[in-house]
Amino acid sequence: MVLKVMVVVVVVEVVLVMFVMILVMLVVVLVVMVLVVVMMVMIVVVVVVEVVW
Repeated sequence: MVLKVMVVVVVVEVVLVMFVMILVMLVVVLVVMVLVVVMMVMIVVVVVVEVVW
């Protein structure tokens, strides 16, 4: 009985850890994408300003 409970606890912990890791990876990917978009927009703005001036 105790062994079964421990196994269940371990499985739940592993699943939670995997879920958290996946969430963290998703957040990191989103942040990187946002940063890339912001940099591209800044570059475009700089180029447009250079051309206009």
